Amino acid sequence: MYIILCFSFIICIDVKTTSGVVRGRTLHVLNNTVNQFLNIPYAEPPIGNLRFAPPVPLKQPLNYVINDTKRGKACIQVQSRIMKGEVSEDCLVLNIWTPNAGNNNTNKSQLKPIMFWIHGGALVFGSMNTYNGSFLAAHDVVFVAANYRLGQLGFLYGDREDAPGNVGFYDQLLALKWVRENAEQFGGDRDQMTIFGESAGSWSVSAHILSPLSKGLFKRAIMQSGSAMWGKGRETITKSEALVMAKNSAKHFNCSESEDWLQCLRRVNALEILKTQSKVMFPVFDTIFLPISTQKAFESKKLYSGLLSLEIVKGNNIDVDDYDQCSMGEPYN
Repeated sequence: MYIILCFSFIICIDVKTTSGVVRGRTLHVLNNTVNQFLNIPYAEPPIGNLRFAPPVPLKQPLNYVINDTKRGKACIQVQSRIMKGEVSEDCLVLNIWTPNAGNNNTNKSQLKPIMFWIHGGALVFGSMNTYNGSFLAAHDVVFVAANYRLGQLGFLYGDREDAPGNVGFYDQLLALKWVRENAEQFGGDRDQMTIFGESAGSWSVSAHILSPLSKGLFKRAIMQSGSAMWGKGRETITKSEALVMAKNSAKHFNCSESEDWLQCLRRVNALEILKTQSKVMFPVFDTIFLPISTQKAFESKKLYSGLLSLEIVKGNNIDVDDYDQCSMGEPYN
């Protein structure tokens, strides 16, 4: 960790991570000092043959300083009233705000709890950029927010290893692992991790509670206005249903089953694929990430062993539209 003077009155701090050296800025928020680190890559770009596939960790640290001071690109999506600005298929990055990056003491008592935020948007729109984590960080926690793939790019099911469905959840999973691996560099306690989200972000939280792949990665969970089982006809879908939806999308682009229809879809413009999807995407169960539906998990009590080790808060946000509008603003600079 190095502290340097970037410009007059602006103090920067360099942190070495598994992604490379990340340069952050020191902010003054609510009479406290907070370090801001933006657009840190946590995976290889999910493009080409990696479209629809689980995310791949960066093969090696970047050979340049990651030094972003402005909001980055959101994951590609059909534009919405909330999501403005640039989008890209190369979007698997995260933001960190911490009050503790300058503390080299790795004694557990000196580390801060971590809050990992998952944004909402029906799994088809939204971005980490909508949220400014500096205000929570000013209250003595490390705040992390990550982008994840949306729409069919994040939830198309191809019934094969390179398109297992739910890859948007796999993105979140890899981001969680990245945070745990690099937590101490930002003054965070990897064993005091809370995941929380609103709407589809809350669905995501409940999916991680259910998934055996996420076991042990977090200690607490907060679900705000949503879960993986929040209404009849509005929960997970079966593999057969998901595969029909995927092949119908392929047919729309003349990707026939006589060839590799998935490879054909990988050559189609990403935004054109998203324009054919429904307004809400649903996770696929009976898969590696979600091996059992939420209802069956409750009925069979297979869920309870995971719940016993977690502290969970669940509720609903009031005036959620106002909340979304308020969080737009100019989140950081």
